[in-house]
Amino acid sequence: MKNFFIPQTGTAKIAVGLIWLFHFSGLMGILFIDRELFLETTPVNLFITIVLLFVNLPDVNYKVLFAAAVAFIVGMGVELLGVNYGLIFGQYVYGDNLGVKVGGVPLLIGANWVMLTFITGAVGAVFFKRAVFAAACGALLMVLLDLVIEPVAPKFDYWEFADDTAPLSNYIGWFLVAFPIQWLYQKQVKQKDQVFSFHLVLIQFLFFGIFSLLQLAS
Repeated sequence: MKNFFIPQTGTAKIAVGLIWLFHFSGLMGILFIDRELFLETTPVNLFITIVLLFVNLPDVNYKVLFAAAVAFIVGMGVELLGVNYGLIFGQYVYGDNLGVKVGGVPLLIGANWVMLTFITGAVGAVFFKRAVFAAACGALLMVLLDLVIEPVAPKFDYWEFADDTAPLSNYIGWFLVAFPIQWLYQKQVKQKDQVFSFHLVLIQFLFFGIFSLLQLAS
């Protein structure tokens, strides 16, 4: 646990410190200061986080960029099918707090597919050496994270399903789409940044988990 939990370099320490600061500030801001103002900064927060992810990768080569491009294109593709035709995930629409949209899908959602693939895949590779098992672990983490986010997504004006609640097909679809992308990531990205990824996965679960619990308690 120690090897991939404690940042060893100055760059890693700064990056990990920044994502904790951003998310803690966002948590406090949404709860106690100006909910709408802080939610409107979501695209900026997500963009900076993705930049920090790639800054911390040991080696950004053509294989890494290929894996990122596939995750972005496939992610955007399935989201376009979902938003416009109700396929794979169910019928849903995106709100205004995720930035510029193409075909009803925020461009940052494609970037989010890249980020989630890389960070959950890196964590999966800590526990499993074989690519297929690491990919399955990463895909499962993506599904679990989506499960945590779903209760608060409409309140944050991220996205909303037609029936107010995400159907079972949403989670099945997430796994079926995420798994092959994760497998490609495991095959292409040999040098993974597990420290930054571990912290970001943990932060995502804590941040959205707190709001989901508050939502259920209200």
